[in-house]
Amino acid sequence: MENNKGGKFFVTAQGLEKLKNELENLTTAKRKEVAERIQSARELGDITENSEYESALEEQAFIEGRITELEEVVKRAEVITKKDVREPRESQVSVGSRVLVHLEGSEQEFEIVGELEADPNKNKISHESPLGQALLGKKTGDKAEVEAPVGKLIYTILKIF
Repeated sequence: MENNKGGKFFVTAQGLEKLKNELENLTTAKRKEVAERIQSARELGDITENSEYESALEEQAFIEGRITELEEVVKRAEVITKKDVREPRESQVSVGSRVLVHLEGSEQEFEIVGELEADPNKNKISHESPLGQALLGKKTGDKAEVEAPVGKLIYTILKIF
């Protein structure tokens, strides 16, 4: 979250819903669960050497930090919808686009998403990643160059949808 510096967080509608559900779960169920763990650990007596108490306090700190982070993200979220992506024939790659590319004899499909939704295992790449940045603004037929540990990779954009 530090990279955003007060700007918008680009997310899909599904991504925002997922973040809101996580926030709801943390503020209701998880907060209550950890408070009960802390109370139970206190009832055991001396808390100075009580590992359960320490563990519950650490979890509480993590949960509260995540709640703060999610509240900020939800507040600054900008939902990218299909209408934000122009017609395929005249479109450019933008956040929310799916892109079919050719690289070294094979084709790959990626979805360009905000940093919070990035999941390389599902071919969802952040618009802030090297590949995401190289693809943004490109049109069908354009080439996108990315410096990688193995050298320069050149992706050819086959389709934007």
